[in-house]
Amino acid sequence: MYKFLIADDHPLFREALRGALSSCFTDVTFLESESLDTTIDVLRKNRKISIIILDLNMPGCDNFYGLLRIKEVFPNIPVVVLSASDSVQTVSQVMAFGADGFIPKTTATPMIKDALLAILRGEKWLPDGMANAILEVDDASKDISVKLKELTPKQFQVVKLVKDGLMNKQIASKLYVTEATVKAHIGVIFKKLEVKTRTQIVLAVEKLKFD
Repeated sequence: MYKFLIADDHPLFREALRGALSSCFTDVTFLESESLDTTIDVLRKNRKISIIILDLNMPGCDNFYGLLRIKEVFPNIPVVVLSASDSVQTVSQVMAFGADGFIPKTTATPMIKDALLAILRGEKWLPDGMANAILEVDDASKDISVKLKELTPKQFQVVKLVKDGLMNKQIASKLYVTEATVKAHIGVIFKKLEVKTRTQIVLAVEKLKFD
């Protein structure tokens, strides 16, 4: 019996994918989530999940942070990214940051089934021809990805707001916390990212092209 977690913020897409996969797998239970927070919550409550089918751009995921965080907290659960963002650069980073496969959202159902079965067997999976096109992700991007995945979702929210140019008082207002709490978060972020200034935080996250 398989247990698939479909993590995507569009209910109609989750429903369509569940229906398509139900025609391919007779021994599967489907779980769903619509954000990084709900995905982690489902994972904590259901430890025998076979595979996570992950959208890169759910709330809280911000392209690669969701993948990085999930692989940090649940390293033994296979993750396949199912996304409309299928440039070679995106796929290269997805695979470098721990995904077990990448499936474009335009992929036909029988091929999605083949991809999932391959990953469930412990293999990596990419569309035909994509493996040969994969780019080498530079060491700087790999280094910052290792550091970013150690940030909690709240700390990552602070990073995003720092990147947007907000000061501590503005960040506190956005997150409904005290300014002292924001300062404490930034102190931890400095240590985890091994930087000393807010500008260095911005330069670090820009390496991964977060939204």
